[in-house]
Amino acid sequence: MRAMSSNVLHRRRTSNLPAELTSFVGRRQEIDTVRRVLSESRMVTLTGPGGVGKTRLALKVADCLQRVFPDGVWFIELASLDRPELLVHAIVEALEIRDRSSRPPFEVLTEHLDGSRTLIVLDNCEHLVQACAVLADALLTAVPELRILATSRQPLTIFAERTLAVPPLALPGGNGRPLATATSDAMRLFAERAQAVVPGFAVTDENRDAVERICQRLEGIPLALELAAVRLRVLSAHELLDRLDDRFRLLTTRSQTVLPRHQTLRALVDWSHALCDEKERLLWARISVFNGGLDLAAAEAVCAGDGIAEEEIVDLVAGLVEKSVLTREEGPSAVRYRLLDVIREYGRERLAESGQEATLRRRYRDHYRRLAADACANLFGPSQVEWFTRLRADHPNLRAALEHHHADPDDAATGLSMATDLLYHWISSYYLGEGRDWLEQGLAACPRPDAVRARALWTCGWIAIIQGDLDAAESMLEESRAIGQRLGLTSVQGYVALYTGMIAVSRDQAEAAIACYREAVAKHRTTGDLAGLVLSLMRLALAYSLRGESERAVAAAEEGIAECDAHGEGWHKAYTMFALGVEVWRQGDLRRAASLEQESLRFNHALDDRLGVAVAEEVLAWIAATGGNHERAALLIGIRRRTWQAIRAPLSGYGNLVPYHDECEARVRAALGDEAFGATVRRGASMPDDEALAYALEQPSPSSGPPGAAPDSPLTRRETEVARLVAKGMSNRQIATALVVAERTAEGHVERILHKLGFHSRTQIARWVIEQEETGN
Repeated sequence: MRAMSSNVLHRRRTSNLPAELTSFVGRRQEIDTVRRVLSESRMVTLTGPGGVGKTRLALKVADCLQRVFPDGVWFIELASLDRPELLVHAIVEALEIRDRSSRPPFEVLTEHLDGSRTLIVLDNCEHLVQACAVLADALLTAVPELRILATSRQPLTIFAERTLAVPPLALPGGNGRPLATATSDAMRLFAERAQAVVPGFAVTDENRDAVERICQRLEGIPLALELAAVRLRVLSAHELLDRLDDRFRLLTTRSQTVLPRHQTLRALVDWSHALCDEKERLLWARISVFNGGLDLAAAEAVCAGDGIAEEEIVDLVAGLVEKSVLTREEGPSAVRYRLLDVIREYGRERLAESGQEATLRRRYRDHYRRLAADACANLFGPSQVEWFTRLRADHPNLRAALEHHHADPDDAATGLSMATDLLYHWISSYYLGEGRDWLEQGLAACPRPDAVRARALWTCGWIAIIQGDLDAAESMLEESRAIGQRLGLTSVQGYVALYTGMIAVSRDQAEAAIACYREAVAKHRTTGDLAGLVLSLMRLALAYSLRGESERAVAAAEEGIAECDAHGEGWHKAYTMFALGVEVWRQGDLRRAASLEQESLRFNHALDDRLGVAVAEEVLAWIAATGGNHERAALLIGIRRRTWQAIRAPLSGYGNLVPYHDECEARVRAALGDEAFGATVRRGASMPDDEALAYALEQPSPSSGPPGAAPDSPLTRRETEVARLVAKGMSNRQIATALVVAERTAEGHVERILHKLGFHSRTQIARWVIEQEETGN
């Protein structure tokens, strides 16, 4: 009887979870994911950098699971534990096991847990990784019903462990989406913590932009947001934003109840730094020179040497990933790594202290200069798209490398050459204006009339043509021609002739344009420049077509396509198919013309080349109008208008096509009438991107729904597909990769799904998908 009474007393308390002193914000999807994985695995470790919210998430999950574990949910805080040999003692103490025998603590612990359904939360394992791993493995072996939830900046790497990386809180806006309301988790957290220190604080129209930018600047890191909110006692949101550059000094708290390592962001990063070995610390400092992210090849090229062998880099990178210093990201073609800003700034301070900063920045600059040159050399061939993708991923690094070049007057010419090598990066992405700025800055710093300047002038001239700035382009091309002729630079003369022909076409000087294009073709054949040759043939084909010289137009375009096919080239081929499609349409073969334009559209859409998409949409509208399908033509006019508006340069570089553009609109308006024409165009302009693409390609509309979908489903076919990927636990980035769309497009789909279904979390979407599948919808 006495023993039973003692046992009852012992089990009266089944949890030591600390009370929540502040509200828990967001993390609905993460909570559900941890619960699900913990039901499938006996141990789950939450990983991530300091301050990201691992402990709060673990506590929230543990609180939600108290009914699932009737024998106890116990929280063991290990941050203050320095000696591994005290680990078991700490757990025994936390579980309130009262044993005064001389038995080993592990024996006491396992005996107490035997036969029970218990959850143990081991918090902050990173500085005791080996001891925690050994103990966790032993406990799981000895106690079959035990579950362990751990938090650590690196995995424990035992057999039973499943790791889940804890991301920062969701941010407002980003990736081109409008910044509107305080609905993101990051803004909610900031606002709630601000209200605690400034009663009555609210996100208003006046301070919304500042609060949004604070959240974005602090990357959604909960601890950073909380520390920042405290400063609203003495600063306005706008003043706080202005001072975030000095975040390590500013974001501090004097609270005596907070662990010392949480007193400042610097203390948090110091904690991670102390966990690294000497070479990991050295690599951390060196990697801090990168901006936006890097791949393994870049780390090896820039960071090896002076104490780190190249072959050591991969293991050291793995170590930094495990310690949550580096974040691993799946890229479209390779794994990439990045540092959160606070970790990067810390590394840069360490790099400056090391005396190696100048050397590392030179290596960094030179690596991306070589990368740009290699991309230019591989411009025409099967690896072209891979290079385009790689350059886009490394745009922040390319930009920083250019800044390094231009910071040194003696190195400005090298920077100008690098900006010139990046021509196709500028014109095939979102950086057209930035590319011109870099080129003009370099041209101003490098007045010497040499080959570098000549090449940069025609490069900048082409960008100016695309932007519709013909006078500036003409001036640059004239200077480039003069240098090319004086130095005998055949390649320069070929490109000058090509772009001068484009200006002539825009000014309705057809004869002069054809003469220029013929000269360009001849020059590029002489130099063996295939990219220049195909571009010249494409433009010549368009010029011949406008003159009504059909045979010559087709011959020029087909020669260009043949060159592309022979070298596995796609981007120049897509544009040349567009040009051929124009002539085939003029000849009346509407079906073949549509096929050519749709193939061109499909490739340029996959590459996210908006100009290429726009010109293909243009011709498809003309084809529909010519065939009498006026409603389709009007919808395509709406679709193309939105695309042109997105790039803010209607028919840029293709001014000779304006008469066809105007004629198409006039014909369709006359056939439908002003009111119906306007309504149909607006309908086309408002189509979601995936529906617009499907319509232009004459593929089944996403709105028709997938096979077996309920006819009254509120989601389109593509939205249903995205919902199913969400249900699989994919992030927006993973969804974008799976569907070969831009990440912002995937984000838009998820937002529309949430809106249509009236949901607030991805978990609700997943449940909805499961219910649909269970009911056969």
